[in-house]
Amino acid sequence: METQTAGEAHVTTNRWVALTVLILPVLLISMDGTILGFAIPKLSASLDPSSSQLLWIIDIYAFVLAGLLVTMGVLGDRIGRRKLLMLGAAGFSLASIFAAFATSAEMLIAARALLGVAGATLMPSTLSLIRNIFTDDRERQFAIAVWATTFAVGSAVGPVVGGFLLEHYWWGSIFLMAAPTTALLLVLAPLILPESKDPSPGPFDLMSAGLSMTAMLPTVYAIKITAERGFSMTVLVALIIGVVSATMFIRRQRSTEDPMIDISLFSVPRFRSAVIGNMIACFGFAGSMYFLTQYMQLVLDMTPMRAGIQLMPAVIASIVTMLLSPVASARVGAFTVISIGLAAGALGFGLMVIAPDSGSVSLATTAIVLIGAGLGAALTVSIDGIIAAVPPERAGAGASVSETANELGTAMGTAVLGSIAAAVYRSRLSAATTVPPDYLVRAKETLGEATVLSVELGGPEGEALMAAAKEAFIGGLRLASAVAVVALALATASAVRYRSAN
Repeated sequence: METQTAGEAHVTTNRWVALTVLILPVLLISMDGTILGFAIPKLSASLDPSSSQLLWIIDIYAFVLAGLLVTMGVLGDRIGRRKLLMLGAAGFSLASIFAAFATSAEMLIAARALLGVAGATLMPSTLSLIRNIFTDDRERQFAIAVWATTFAVGSAVGPVVGGFLLEHYWWGSIFLMAAPTTALLLVLAPLILPESKDPSPGPFDLMSAGLSMTAMLPTVYAIKITAERGFSMTVLVALIIGVVSATMFIRRQRSTEDPMIDISLFSVPRFRSAVIGNMIACFGFAGSMYFLTQYMQLVLDMTPMRAGIQLMPAVIASIVTMLLSPVASARVGAFTVISIGLAAGALGFGLMVIAPDSGSVSLATTAIVLIGAGLGAALTVSIDGIIAAVPPERAGAGASVSETANELGTAMGTAVLGSIAAAVYRSRLSAATTVPPDYLVRAKETLGEATVLSVELGGPEGEALMAAAKEAFIGGLRLASAVAVVALALATASAVRYRSAN
């Protein structure tokens, strides 16, 4: 049986107060992710990252986090989920300060990697504590809906606050917002949250922890580099390492008496389909934010704050569908909600496939409303499906599966869709003949770099560069959106098949 230390009765009475504390890390991370997307233009101008470095600045956090989630989830089951949550909050604050004062792209990549290490402790801890605090199924479903909705709230607050900071201060100021949030969490957690852990954990399996990392990171790296630069011997080696490590990890989990993850759960169609739904929903979310933040600022010429306000209808739609998804799931079935949500996301990306060269505010707004509302509902129901499948004493391990799917999907959305868009952008911009060659080479790095160079160049040549860069960016956006449509359509078909079979 799950162990909870002093204060269990008090927290049971005040479980909704405990939930407000548990959503603080979610709010922090969602704000951080959204603001970083809006900061890309200023990052490009200040640190002058290459297109590869820019993707690593965005991706490295999710890659490191995804590689450590399983380990941290199991560690929380052993040492205490509240204790791990507090350690992660302190580490996240220090890494954020390091990121804020980065003076080079390499330094910011390193800071983002440290944020990934700290972030890997936060999400499994919050979700596993919710699993143990809310023992009633309906209450747990609503608590998880609130937990997931906080991502949308953070997405709403982040761009507005971040837009203000980006317009009045340097880009690094966006990372300093983590300090007050983590300080509040460190004060409230010992007072309100119960400590909980597995009462009889087996020995910590260092071999499994290492294999989970060497399975995750090289595989994601191989996919990212293939999408960006094409297949190579380096990609092949990374892929082999990832596949071999994953195979060894699975075999070890099946043979050991105390596995980190119960592999047999993946043979249950409901659990497997929920994991896929979770991953694909995050894949679509990440891809849309990567594209549309740049689209609004650099194609539609919006300020960061104006772009943030333009996203508000999508955020409101996400909040509504996330909070209503448990009710809808109870009435029509979880996989009906998941399939409808994924289909709405596919429709949203389909609108971006037909984006006009001149840009369209109304089309972009409609697209992101469909993506946010649909994928938000699918994600919320999928998370509860995963968490409900594991016993309370293994809540950390179960939460780590959900968060691994979440972060892997997020990383893949940015890496794969972002790399496809970048490849098309570079290819199409290469055909521009009215731009000086030296400027053209630099402009091919990112659209943000092209914007800076067009101002520097000035005159008809600057206008020609900006026009060519916008056209090339929209071409990449269309192709990447088409790939997203296919991925979401396939996931929708999978959810429909499971619903029909049950």
